[in-house]
Amino acid sequence: MSTPMRGGRGRKLKADINVVPYIDVMLVLLVIFMVATPVANPGVINLPSADKSALPPTEYIQIILKPDEAATIGINGQKDAESKPQSMPDRRALIQQLRSMHEQSPELPVMISADKEIRYDEVIQVISEAKKFGINRVGLATKQ
Repeated sequence: MSTPMRGGRGRKLKADINVVPYIDVMLVLLVIFMVATPVANPGVINLPSADKSALPPTEYIQIILKPDEAATIGINGQKDAESKPQSMPDRRALIQQLRSMHEQSPELPVMISADKEIRYDEVIQVISEAKKFGINRVGLATKQ
């Protein structure tokens, strides 16, 4: 005869969750995302190239920016001794020289040539300062 359940040890219910199906689903999702994600190098930026403008200016203020060296500023297209490129020790001197050149010849546009190793922020700051002086034509030299 069977023993009653009251006094004896009976069956206990388990309150555990089976996580194996959840782990399987997560592994499948992981594999899908690994395969679907394109393998691209985020450090490589494809810069646009530009054609030459129809009528490039004959004279312009050229600013050459290099990462760890002094910047160079000069008027391109002039033949006199004052237009030779001048090396500026820091960006503040470059901005002051740009201001004085613009006051002497307000019609000249500005062309900025920056090394590929220079920070983008420095180029933008020079453009911003040129715009503050009232220089409306600011261009960037591109690699052909």
